[in-house]
Amino acid sequence: MSSTNTILTQLTTTPKEKPTVEQLGFGKHFTDHMFMMDYTIEQGWHNARIIPYQPISLDPSAMIFHYGQSVFEGMKAYKTPAGDVQLFRPERNFKRLNISNDRLCIPAIDEQFALDALKQLLSIDKDWIPSEPGTSLYIRPYTFATEPFLGVAPAKSYHFIIIMSPVGAYYSEGINPVKILVEKQYVRAVVGGTGEAKTGGNYANGLKAQEIASKEGYSQILWLDGKENRYIEEVGSMNIFFKINGKVITPALNGSILAGITRDSMLHLLKSKNIDVEERRITIDEVVQAYEEGILEEAFGTGTAAVISPIGQLKWQDTELTVNDGQIGEVTQMLYDTLTGIQNGTVEDSFGWIVKL
Repeated sequence: MSSTNTILTQLTTTPKEKPTVEQLGFGKHFTDHMFMMDYTIEQGWHNARIIPYQPISLDPSAMIFHYGQSVFEGMKAYKTPAGDVQLFRPERNFKRLNISNDRLCIPAIDEQFALDALKQLLSIDKDWIPSEPGTSLYIRPYTFATEPFLGVAPAKSYHFIIIMSPVGAYYSEGINPVKILVEKQYVRAVVGGTGEAKTGGNYANGLKAQEIASKEGYSQILWLDGKENRYIEEVGSMNIFFKINGKVITPALNGSILAGITRDSMLHLLKSKNIDVEERRITIDEVVQAYEEGILEEAFGTGTAAVISPIGQLKWQDTELTVNDGQIGEVTQMLYDTLTGIQNGTVEDSFGWIVKL
């Protein structure tokens, strides 16, 4: 499979009513069509098709339900002020999907074919892409085991699906700084586990801590490492950055941290602006000390869904750390404006990140 000519297309006869911008939210509405492809040992990946968005039928013993063999990606399509449709670094998402597939023993997909399929799906459902500021079309490619079998082993059959959802702002707080609770009991992942893969179990694993944090009035959890419970890893489902005494620091990728595409983009942007940036291990004690010395200047999370989420307050044990008087920092704002500008087509893309439809 190497071209869109091998994709069968069945268009819907009952188009759905599109939501208003006020109704968007995140991940609640879905476009008229979806892409789907199947895998078997005998045929490999085959039967590529674009069909009306619909339920899928699985055997009750399908292995996904029992052993969690699945991975997913998150990416976005944007409509520029001129009405053009563009993607942001989509090849990196499909490359990471295969890295996750490998970790979960799921057969690799043809990355170029997947991108071609996505472009064809987008061309069909492009009217679903909202154009209001802060909105986009969220794209969710995912693979999962379908074989009906209860033995613990890699499955012999899979689905690869792409669905799409028009979205507004990820957080109800918008771009305003959020309150973060540093988790001291639960861990998200450990080195040698599945932390660097984008698999559903990592997110289910974090729900309990997130539930507790929400009840205490915090938007997200700051995860520490699973071995010493000292080293900062991720914030919620995002990578995290701190600006301390003029230098921007983010935890180095270590096998338990997801290699965020937004994270990588931020590193490129910071370096292009000649801002001192470092990838290394950083402890929660170092952050607390920086706060006490008055040099904890900014903190923010990065990810596809939220882009950037400024952090206005961190709570670690009994200490509440207010960052930048609870206001958005200058570097945080610059990064947000620049990256969203590139994505939306209002800032020049000097990195070659944009793929136009």
